Amino acid sequence: MGQAEAQLALTRLTGILESEGLPYAIIGAFALNEYGHRRVTVDVDLVMRDEHLKEFKRRHLGRGYAERVPGTGKLLDTEHGVNIDVLRTGRFPGDDKPKPIAFPDPASVALRGERFALLPLASDVELKLASGMVAAHRGRDLVDVQDLIKSAGLPVEFAEGLHPWVRAKFLELWRLAQTPDPF
Repeated sequence: MGQAEAQLALTRLTGILESEGLPYAIIGAFALNEYGHRRVTVDVDLVMRDEHLKEFKRRHLGRGYAERVPGTGKLLDTEHGVNIDVLRTGRFPGDDKPKPIAFPDPASVALRGERFALLPLASDVELKLASGMVAAHRGRDLVDVQDLIKSAGLPVEFAEGLHPWVRAKFLELWRLAQTPDPF
């Protein structure tokens, strides 16, 4: 456990970011795992400010990291063959169109988890809800929230701390998560 390529890439990347003082927050499946929902993943997703991403790329492209798409946050850990997706502060989840929910600045909101920095649970849930609400190809994000509600035992009151724009979707998924599985 913990030795798959994605975990190795995560450990390597977060070690570099922390040693160089570049603020970040892990999101996606690795964050879900920290919050109590076990899900397998083959990539690493994180949030960074644009200037910190540029600094990372300046120091590390060609030294164990490459760009999958030039000029973006779509990177590759060449040592482990793992895709890394850096989502930038201020951009919008799902379709990248303006909405009340945007990727936050990890320098001001990231929390220290057991193994790495991550967003507060409510922020992570808001991003997944916003993404799934506006982008049909991101339906997995809504399933992730529903599964997290079940596995982490999130109470219905959790909705009160969410942005009003995503609150109704959370409550819909919360109700669905209460349905017993007959199998």
